[in-house]
Amino acid sequence: MENFTPTPYTLECVATGREFEDAGWMLADPQCKETSLVRTKYARKQIDVKPADWGLYRFSDWMPVRRILKGSSAPVTYKSKGLAAHLGLENLWITFNGWYPAIGATMSTCSFKETEAYSVCGRAAADERRVLVVASAGNTARAFAKVCSDNNIRLLLSVPYDNIGALWFDQPLNPCVKLISCEKGGDYFDAIHLSDIALKSPGFYAEGGAKNVARRDGMACTVLSAVTTIGRIPDYYFQAVGSGTGAIAAWEANMRLVEDGRFGRNTMKLMVAQNAPFVPMYDAWQAASRKLLPYDDDKARRDAEIIDAKVLSNRRPPYSVTGGLFDALKATGGEVFVATNAMARKARKLFHELEGVDIYSAAGVALASLVNAVNAGKIEKDATVMLNVTGGGEEHFKEGKELWYLKPSHVFPLEPDENDVVEKVEALFN
Repeated sequence: MENFTPTPYTLECVATGREFEDAGWMLADPQCKETSLVRTKYARKQIDVKPADWGLYRFSDWMPVRRILKGSSAPVTYKSKGLAAHLGLENLWITFNGWYPAIGATMSTCSFKETEAYSVCGRAAADERRVLVVASAGNTARAFAKVCSDNNIRLLLSVPYDNIGALWFDQPLNPCVKLISCEKGGDYFDAIHLSDIALKSPGFYAEGGAKNVARRDGMACTVLSAVTTIGRIPDYYFQAVGSGTGAIAAWEANMRLVEDGRFGRNTMKLMVAQNAPFVPMYDAWQAASRKLLPYDDDKARRDAEIIDAKVLSNRRPPYSVTGGLFDALKATGGEVFVATNAMARKARKLFHELEGVDIYSAAGVALASLVNAVNAGKIEKDATVMLNVTGGGEEHFKEGKELWYLKPSHVFPLEPDENDVVEKVEALFN
């Protein structure tokens, strides 16, 4: 890895097609007058996958990173036997993100959010002195905490108090990582609001979420793992969505792979799922609406509390934005499904029995949608299907380990005093 050379790239505004240079941490085209994502355009059109010991950076040809950080792992794709036979599918491929050493999967946070964190933090300059700010419902925070702790990158996390149980680690973190929370009863949107206040201090900068090309291109490594293992672009892509960023990334990877030319020219159908009753994107898609439908804040909080897959409770997803999930679904002929907690629990049990490892609730939602799609006759038995298992192996990883939990330095009310927030977060890093 000493011979790592970043791939040259430019940024392109999806709305206008304007191509421009990346000044270092650009999240949008400053000349674009509408709300639009930007995409990376890599000079290297055919991907050269590096050896396994490069970890996630084996896909660095198509990642906007300046440097390689230590400790990363890549998604692992394998052809299913047990689950495939149960569903009557001849070509079901599972891309596993988590802890399952028996197949070579060694993400110690047990979530594909590691793909985002290693890519985003690898995009940041080594001499960056500002504090990176990340809002999360849980898994993203755990991934960024691990990456930043291991690589001595200053990080402020904002996570709802009800979700901080997700911030477990097998060892204490570097003090460069700090956590703040919104009080009990708050959700992911409240955590985002709190992080936005912290960002009013000039010493902090936003990770950017879906707007950050490094986040999307990191998540796209799941598709790169699948396609370079299978040898072709799948017909169907199944994933549970909270923001839809992973599905947008899958669509963008698909377009790059078509341009590569060695894996076919088909567009895989995005088959995404939400956890009922928290289904704002499903409702909008059913109404053929680019705009999300009105969603009362109190009802959203209640619905977020009900669902098993808390990580899917994003009230402000990049659905409507140009280049966002609505456009991705339109371009791929995709569908949005709904899975109840009961369906997801049954699917998780099925995966454990047939594939040999536990999976997260969100992955259970994705599998439940695949089961429902097969039962509805939507999937041909010989179709090439990719199931993105976005997290799993936590029970396996925790066996026999003593865990350490990150605690919040401050817990703020849902409508905090802005000056108080800024003063307290600045003090954490001074």
